[in-house]
Amino acid sequence: MEMNKLDQAPFTAYQKLVVFLLAMTQFTVVLDFMVMSPMGDILMKAIDLKPAQFGIAVSAYAFSAGASGLLTAGFADRFDRKKLLLFFYSGFIIGTFCCSFANDYWTLVAARIVTGLFGGVIGSISMAIITDIFTLQQRGRVMGFVQMGFGASQVLGIPIGLYIANNWGWHSAFLWIAVMALIIVIIIAIKLIPITAHIGLQKHQSALKHLWLTFSQREYRVGFMATALLSIGGYMMMPFGSAFAVNNLNVSHEQLPMLFMISGIASLIIMPIVGKLSDRYDKFKIFAFASLWLMVVVFIYTNLGVTPFYIVVILNILMMAGILSRMTPSSALITAVPDMKDRGAFMSISSSLQQLAGGVAASLAGIIIVQKTKESPLEHYPTLGLIVILLSVVGIFMIYRVSNMIRKRRADS
Repeated sequence: MEMNKLDQAPFTAYQKLVVFLLAMTQFTVVLDFMVMSPMGDILMKAIDLKPAQFGIAVSAYAFSAGASGLLTAGFADRFDRKKLLLFFYSGFIIGTFCCSFANDYWTLVAARIVTGLFGGVIGSISMAIITDIFTLQQRGRVMGFVQMGFGASQVLGIPIGLYIANNWGWHSAFLWIAVMALIIVIIIAIKLIPITAHIGLQKHQSALKHLWLTFSQREYRVGFMATALLSIGGYMMMPFGSAFAVNNLNVSHEQLPMLFMISGIASLIIMPIVGKLSDRYDKFKIFAFASLWLMVVVFIYTNLGVTPFYIVVILNILMMAGILSRMTPSSALITAVPDMKDRGAFMSISSSLQQLAGGVAASLAGIIIVQKTKESPLEHYPTLGLIVILLSVVGIFMIYRVSNMIRKRRADS
């Protein structure tokens, strides 16, 4: 790996504030989605869900998030990014409150659809804000810190959410998330400065035309395909992660919070390190190594039977290291694909395709997975592992194309 000779500019005080606020929105949005997986076994038993129904409950969020992203992509670059963030984050809070009052399969699915319509766009808005405010040489570190929300949701969020769900019912976990998000949206409204530099670059064209022109660019489509492929693996394995741990590996419900907490602590340590390495060395090489690492761990993990808890913990840490070490360099590379005038639309389309692909993956996983009774082991989980490994190989090829495209563009300029 060669050292990046470009200066790694330090963050200003305001940039640090932006990183903190975006990390907090990431924390709540990721937690809202992630908590479905550890509560999966609780939900499936509490309201008598079959694996296919639980897969739909998870994918309902993804499908609505994908549709919402496509609908907003055309006008995402026409408005102040702060106002967009406030609007969609407020809608996300309302949807999460609705989840806390759901009492059967259909009301839960409806509430997840509402949450997805708003929550699914927040990530793309955050990515556009990051791209507007931070240079390419800073973005690896920014992605590392913002995506620490992913790790923090496991260290603090998921264990606390599981504790609340175990003691006061799964509805209370969603209510807790909604109250946290309400506090954060107030802080964003007060502290974040309007982000409008991109508006003057927009040509006079309809939102639909802007959407089509963004999607029709060949270089952009490479980025879209890469993000969509990278999401499928996570969506296939994650929804049934807790059910697999409980019913196949013999992890107890009392041990689940500890499992997620330890994995989350590892994530908090790994993410900043990977972010710095991504700014210092070749991003594709880091991604490729992490992908190979992940393939080995996934193959071992998905083929386990009853396993001692400490081995389950170790394998989860190793798997988390592979997942996060792919996310940071690939996200940093893909943010460099669009021009400033197209960033909002690009991020929205990219997020939409990612969510839609994930929705399909979660639904397919629900069809592939079989559980004969509520207490029976899940069947065909190794099949999901093989699919994830195959997609990881394709992902290496796609990110290689993105990396070459960016390198060529920078050489020409």
